[in-house]
Amino acid sequence: MASIQTGVAAVSATDIIENARRLRRETAADVHEVLVEAIYADAARIADRAVARPGRPARPTLDRTLDRILTSRVWGFPIMLLLFALMFWLTIIGSNVPSGMIADQLVGRLWPVLRELATSLGLPWWLKGLLVDGVYLSTAWVISVMLPPMAIFFPLFTLLEDFGYLPRVAFNLDRAFKQVGAHGKQSMSLMMGFGCNAAGVVATRIIDSPRERLLAILTNNFSLCNGRWPTQILIATIFIGSLVPAQWAGLVSAGAVTAVALLGIGFTLAVSWALSRTVLRGEVSAFSLELPPYRPPRFWQTLYTSLIDRTIFVLWRAIVFAVPAGAVIWLSANLNVGGVSLAQYLMHYADPVGVLLGLNGVILLAYIIAIPANEIVIPTVLMLTVLVTGSQGIGEGAGVMFELDSLDATRSLLEAGGWTLLTAVNLMLFSLLHNPCSTTIYTIYKETGSAKWTAVATLLPLALGFAVTFAVATVWRWAS
Repeated sequence: MASIQTGVAAVSATDIIENARRLRRETAADVHEVLVEAIYADAARIADRAVARPGRPARPTLDRTLDRILTSRVWGFPIMLLLFALMFWLTIIGSNVPSGMIADQLVGRLWPVLRELATSLGLPWWLKGLLVDGVYLSTAWVISVMLPPMAIFFPLFTLLEDFGYLPRVAFNLDRAFKQVGAHGKQSMSLMMGFGCNAAGVVATRIIDSPRERLLAILTNNFSLCNGRWPTQILIATIFIGSLVPAQWAGLVSAGAVTAVALLGIGFTLAVSWALSRTVLRGEVSAFSLELPPYRPPRFWQTLYTSLIDRTIFVLWRAIVFAVPAGAVIWLSANLNVGGVSLAQYLMHYADPVGVLLGLNGVILLAYIIAIPANEIVIPTVLMLTVLVTGSQGIGEGAGVMFELDSLDATRSLLEAGGWTLLTAVNLMLFSLLHNPCSTTIYTIYKETGSAKWTAVATLLPLALGFAVTFAVATVWRWAS
């Protein structure tokens, strides 16, 4: 008789057969029916939780209850606006004090020390100015202006993302995108654009239709990327919030930033509608959007990842671009053309166009210098404003920022440069409607493989920015 050798003893085939017969005798005859009934019972329980039948709604769950509220046609959009406004309010309220403290340390205290150190080392005035008054100061202002808002905004935004709310926002916007002839998934790339427009452009790969994907690429720049949030928050805090009593300033500033973000969504829909009925005609594709389950926010993990992966990454990118930008600004302030600095020469010729748009030459030149990264717009504006207001003379130290350790000092500097409420409002609009940064432009070219569509994606928002700011300035002046 054959046997099976085990690690303990040999088991014969006869033993195995006898054991099987014994088990068969002990098992009920309807074992197959019992197994099938158990499978169908489990399927019925799953269906009861997920399927609604006439006269018997699906069993309520936490996810279904939240979705009934957050994706409601009545409450979905108000809740979305409230949550985004709350994020902006917390960012504005929470970043004012640390931003001033960082500026006080980096600009008010460390900058004079570095100047004295450079002098004691015997550095020539031009090298000291280039390194300390140009490169260092631009970097210091990038850190002081950007770090506190990002350190608050990004964790809040990531918490919503981790909770599973952002797909619900895309679900709420899906119908609007279909009505303008775009793909519903464009709402998801739009949400990604609020973090980074280059990432938003890459995210359009989820759209299968080439026509609808191109629509999403051409309009993604209307999403306020992380490099533009500091500009919006700072200008809204300084100029818009000051229009009301102090206890309401944060709320009004948050409302202004929220309004600009919503205006960007409005421009996305309007431009998508116009393009889908002209040069990009076609049928709208259908798709199914799977909403992920809600998850309890992992606070500490979210805080860590948002600070490392987003805040530090974006801040480092801004610093990398701020270093050459600071050098360019200082050099342009100290290279003379006919006895006038190159920066003043350029601002003088750009100023008539800027004034016509409700802006000024400083802002236009700042946006030209800041094409590599939107993050350096505000530091560039501040340094050029110091130059144009004559706070420092041409020569040693030209283009140097003096101590700006508070929002009041920043506002005083800007007002000395001719800024008004119209300038602030139009800067917020132009920050929304202007050409993409160089990284996004390159990404658009890589994704489309077309110089023509890359040029359209670059020049279309810029043309809208000129048109909108000109219209606002004209109406503003006429009304006043």
